[in-house]
Amino acid sequence: MSLRGSTPPVTTPRSEPTEPAHHTHSPLYRYPPTSLPWRKVKLVVYAGILRELTWTRAERTSPAEEKDGKVYPTWSPEETKVNRREKRSLFPSDSAAGSRFEFRRTGGVDGTGKSPRQNEPHLITSTFALSADSAHNQAMVLWSGHNSSVILILTKLFDFNLGTVTESSLWRSVDFGTTYEKLTDKVMIRTMLSYLYVCPTNKRKILILSDPEVESSLLISSDEGATFQKFNINFYIMSLLFHPTQENWILAYSHDQRLYSSLDFGKKWILVHERITPGRFYWCSCAQAYPVLINLCVCCLTEMQYITCRAQKCSEEGRQYPFSGRIDTNSLVVQDQYIFLQLTTAGRTTYFVSYQRGPFRNIQLPKYCLPKDMHIVSTDEGQVLAAVQEWNENDTYSLYISDKPGVYFTRSLPNLHTFRSLAGNLIVDVYKVAGVSGLIIANKKEDAQMRTYITYNKGQTWSLLQPPAKDTTGHDTNCNLPSCSLHLLLQMSENPYTPDTISTKHSAPGIIVATGVCQSLSTCSSSIPGVREGVLFTLRVLLAYLVWFLDHGGALLAVTQSAVPTRHLWISLDEGRQWDKLSFSSTPLFVDGVLMTPETENHIVTFFGHFNYHSDWQLIKIDYSSLFGRKCTDGDFQTWHLHNKGEVCVMGERQVYMKRKPGTRCTLGQEYSRVVSAEPCICTLYDFECDYGFERQASGKCAPAFWYDVNLPAHTCSHGQRYRNSTGYRQVLLNNCREGLKYTLSPKMQQCKPIAPSGLQLSTINSQLTAVLGTNITFRVALQNGDSLSTSLHVDFGDGILVSYSNISRLGDSITHMYRVAGIFRVTARAQNSQGSDSSLLCLHITSPVERIFLSAPVVVIRGNEANLTAVLWPSQPRTATFYWWFSNSTEPLITLEGSISHTFTQEGPNSVTVQVSAGGTVLQDVKIITVKDFFRSLLLSFSLNLEEHNPSIAEWRQDVGPSSVPVGVLCSCQ
Repeated sequence: MSLRGSTPPVTTPRSEPTEPAHHTHSPLYRYPPTSLPWRKVKLVVYAGILRELTWTRAERTSPAEEKDGKVYPTWSPEETKVNRREKRSLFPSDSAAGSRFEFRRTGGVDGTGKSPRQNEPHLITSTFALSADSAHNQAMVLWSGHNSSVILILTKLFDFNLGTVTESSLWRSVDFGTTYEKLTDKVMIRTMLSYLYVCPTNKRKILILSDPEVESSLLISSDEGATFQKFNINFYIMSLLFHPTQENWILAYSHDQRLYSSLDFGKKWILVHERITPGRFYWCSCAQAYPVLINLCVCCLTEMQYITCRAQKCSEEGRQYPFSGRIDTNSLVVQDQYIFLQLTTAGRTTYFVSYQRGPFRNIQLPKYCLPKDMHIVSTDEGQVLAAVQEWNENDTYSLYISDKPGVYFTRSLPNLHTFRSLAGNLIVDVYKVAGVSGLIIANKKEDAQMRTYITYNKGQTWSLLQPPAKDTTGHDTNCNLPSCSLHLLLQMSENPYTPDTISTKHSAPGIIVATGVCQSLSTCSSSIPGVREGVLFTLRVLLAYLVWFLDHGGALLAVTQSAVPTRHLWISLDEGRQWDKLSFSSTPLFVDGVLMTPETENHIVTFFGHFNYHSDWQLIKIDYSSLFGRKCTDGDFQTWHLHNKGEVCVMGERQVYMKRKPGTRCTLGQEYSRVVSAEPCICTLYDFECDYGFERQASGKCAPAFWYDVNLPAHTCSHGQRYRNSTGYRQVLLNNCREGLKYTLSPKMQQCKPIAPSGLQLSTINSQLTAVLGTNITFRVALQNGDSLSTSLHVDFGDGILVSYSNISRLGDSITHMYRVAGIFRVTARAQNSQGSDSSLLCLHITSPVERIFLSAPVVVIRGNEANLTAVLWPSQPRTATFYWWFSNSTEPLITLEGSISHTFTQEGPNSVTVQVSAGGTVLQDVKIITVKDFFRSLLLSFSLNLEEHNPSIAEWRQDVGPSSVPVGVLCSCQ
């Protein structure tokens, strides 16, 4: 069990064995392992209503023309039985022969030498080949600067057998990708490059890692790669984490679990800590108050601890421990204003959260949720979305939504579908739509099938997706709710240069580009039986298209996947209703990825790929600015009302947006604002979710769960004070409704009543029931219910010391005590007020390390008589040591809690006795040989006064000195 965040926190240069992470510029693989993904259909959602992409017919083209001179067989239903791993495609690069989808063909580079007609949309393209790099199987393409013309490309040959880079090349363009210069031939001779970074807060700064198998160094540029400085380092960088606001601050994680920090963009490094958990280090999110503070999960001896310190001063005296005691491995998650961790004791896991660097509080899930695992899905918008695996779930999770501090959670949707990524990480099928607050899409498992649900009010209510009425051929889909609905794939792309199966954009509210199928409860989503041929054909013909947003969400770009070579792309300026087909290359290209320039004013994209599997890397610069002609003015827009199936109030507002008029070819620009107005609506039941401890009934109302006592105020509620008593509802976060039911459903202020204390909990800060003698032990006392101001607390530590507090509020977070002797102590806590009392206890083992053990035993014993054996310890361990006794060839020990036993020897001759003691995590032993006889007689002896000078106080000295000088008090004469 482990607490996991939605995204990894660090940038991983070794992307081959590990998963891509935050700020990752992962390399693109030349030969992707799954070049032909699942058969899919591209869809567009607008205003909450989904419809398929439509293609306006202008003219029909032949299969040979569509395939750039290559004829492919037409599609037939029998071809659905295709191995998904097979790299060949059944479909043409731009359309299948005999296909029935429609498009509008326009001019461009078509390989015929003909120029596009005047005023006809066209592309301005140029192609550049990275010569002599055809063997390189990975590439990283990055756009530098803001509105900059610089592009950097790192290609490399990664040997998977050796696990290292054997060749590398760095290319740079200063003209938006028209031409490139190979820098490795000039300034980086004999340096093997492995990874390329662009600073996220200042994209003029470039950092390149060399391959440590050849040379451990960094190449740093502050002028977009025009010049580089080399700095040698003495550690092997596994991952980097840039500061979210400070451009020069970087954390570096090494292969030996050490963390380093740099405040000058990698020129100098300082060791932060030596035992950091992989991927569990974070810059502090409170950048204004604590700009240099970092959050760390460190290994201290055998325990994991959460510490904070300054990046350049993380010695012991500079560290802070916000959560005293141990935490579970890999449980620290820092996202936005929240810090999460977990602690497992006796098989039960407790989850904790800190909001805005406040004290940690127990996360409160419904009483009988009994979580087995928890994943943090989202923490933006001041609220936590978490996927929790309940006690009765095996391969599914439930979606929970918190209050603002992230403490009290209520279940929103059960049985979420999950799957494993290529790196083995668990992925939960939940997607938050950008641009529209409160819009979430999730896949739920029902009767061994997946069905897609959508919510417009942040999980308060969910509904199935409305399927399109007609397919792209114009035929009816015969898919009607609730028996048949639209199912979407919510998978994230493993390739950083290709889009996910679902994508949205903040600057394009209401538009969702996704991949899915129409699915009936009686059909299987993989083979889709029972769907008539026309629908199945449509699903297949659009399977291989990837779609990106252009022009700040004002346009869409579609291109076939890399498994199929193409020289065409499609662009839509009307949210996918009509598409212009344009040529960008005279030779079909396997498109491995597309590089965009987000939030810039230029209209340039870069396609990179290869003409065949043996050709050089090809980079095609595409300027699509001529498609627009001019910049949009006020007269080019019309208003559009966001709605949910006709309901205009979404998240408590009537939201009005501006969108471009159909047929208008103008560019939106970065400063374009889509929101026109947002007028509050009257509050209804639809604007409220059930509060913690309440459940939604069939009538839509919230009623108390059987385990929740609505009359029980918080333990901080004192007599004479007032508290906010829930009505069973809480307004959906960021919902802006007013009046109406808002007053009726909002919490009411009530007078606190005196109640007896209950739910008193006593534990050590690390939940351990053992401690070492002489160390401070921190106890945590928590009272779930009761008047904290009028409730006194008495704690008896079991060693004769008792402390009392007049009220629990004076206690603080913990009590510290130190024991002076070892032993087992009964610690009790008792809370009491005028209404009653409650108590809690624990038994604490105080141990000290054993330094020495000596087995005291007779040298000779008579067979059949009992002999006394005693194990003497230094220091003594009353009631906290365990003794294990072996006699001669016994295979099982005799286990005792006392150091003295009596044993009867039955075999004459030498008998070995071995005793082991276990105490305080230490195990020691001693061995004696006892001679067993039927009869012996003892005589008193005297010894010289200096005999002890020959005794070094070890057991072997008797054998070394000789039997004639055995320093014992009797001489045994056996007959």
